[in-house]
Amino acid sequence: MLVSLTVGKVDAGVTVLLTPDKRLIEFPSILLPPNISSGSIVDINVSQNIAKESAADRAFRTLQDKIYESFGAHEPITPSLRCRNATQTSLVLEWDPIELATADLISLSLYRNGQKAGNIPRPLQMHSTKISGLAVDTEYTFHLVLRTTAGTFTSERVPVRTHKMTNLSGITITTGILPGAVRENVVKAVERIGAKIVDSVRIDTTHFVTTEGRGQQWEKAVEGNIPVVRPEWVDACEKGGRILGVTKFYLDAMKPGPPIEEHTPSTPAAPSAEKDLPAAPRQQTEQPPKPKEKEEEETKKSESEEPKSEEEPEQKVKATPKEEQKVRFEDVQEQKVALRPGGTADQPSEARKSEDEDEDEGAKPAGTPDGSSFQEVEL
Repeated sequence: MLVSLTVGKVDAGVTVLLTPDKRLIEFPSILLPPNISSGSIVDINVSQNIAKESAADRAFRTLQDKIYESFGAHEPITPSLRCRNATQTSLVLEWDPIELATADLISLSLYRNGQKAGNIPRPLQMHSTKISGLAVDTEYTFHLVLRTTAGTFTSERVPVRTHKMTNLSGITITTGILPGAVRENVVKAVERIGAKIVDSVRIDTTHFVTTEGRGQQWEKAVEGNIPVVRPEWVDACEKGGRILGVTKFYLDAMKPGPPIEEHTPSTPAAPSAEKDLPAAPRQQTEQPPKPKEKEEEETKKSESEEPKSEEEPEQKVKATPKEEQKVRFEDVQEQKVALRPGGTADQPSEARKSEDEDEDEGAKPAGTPDGSSFQEVEL
């Protein structure tokens, strides 16, 4: 179709064209002949290019298909949760690898009994988790919630019940370095109690049984906080018919044996205490100094009788007859009255002792090994 248009105004970028019915059309100046000016008339032939339209339509649809196949054909898959192993106080849950398609991961959360228990760290690499600190013989419900840029996906709820103390089927043992006979006994005992043995330390390994603390598997068990016990623990669980604590069966724990306290040298201290016992009566029986007459009497009796022990002389001194003391005292009083011209009967004890000494000097002295003397008194 041929169209004649009149040039109205020419600018550097846009030219204004007028139609026969006085309509204004803005037309790119670069598409017009170079020597046109205002008032020029140009003819423009307009036609439809169907071939090019078809080619452009095909190219556009191909691009749309590629976009759909890349971003719209696949979507994230809902995670599938299941229980791998259960014990009396712990659970091991696992799920298939997460498929996000073209979406981006936001988070993967674990829910217990409808409440969020926490986010799974590194959800693209981790496909299992262990939950500890649960109650014995109690039912729990778990499910996963996957959040992505393409939406939120929730797994089905999985009910799980922890085992009773008498249920040993949840025990998973990994053996370390064991003698041949001991290993055979452990394998048979594990089969009898219904537990299972795995070759390597895994997330569901509950106990590591060995007699030596070395090796790669032992290092993994220690790093994963898995109890390292002796083979006696398996036998004890079998005999008790229930799972037992591992405190007494740790590899580094002392094995049960004869008590060591019986051989400790605790008896030598007793003789020293018995030897010191006689000293106490001496201190308790100490008495104020006695008159010289009593000392002489005690010395005489001590020489006439052999002392059997350190306590017998003191008892004999206490057992001196009162009659002897009374006679001696009356004799001394008579002498004092005859010699004393006048005075009170009450004199100091020192004067009496001096007078007694003067009287004793006139009597026959009897010598003693320590140089002291005493007067023999006949009753």
